[in-house]
Amino acid sequence: MLTKSSKFIEYMKIHLISLEQDKELIEKTSLKDDSIDWHFINGQIQATEHLLSVATDIMNNSNERIN
Repeated sequence: MLTKSSKFIEYMKIHLISLEQDKELIEKTSLKDDSIDWHFINGQIQATEHLLSVATDIMNNSNERIN
């Protein structure tokens, strides 16, 4: 059974996949260096990766189960 925290982490993982797909789409359809959208999505990816890392560390330190 997933805890509320582990459910949120799973949501962040899915959100990260979605952002990465959006970034790939932008890269296929425009020049990434000229695209504000690419930089915006890339920043969201970095922020989500950071928050996911911190949340995972907190759960590991509290011995809460992550699936």
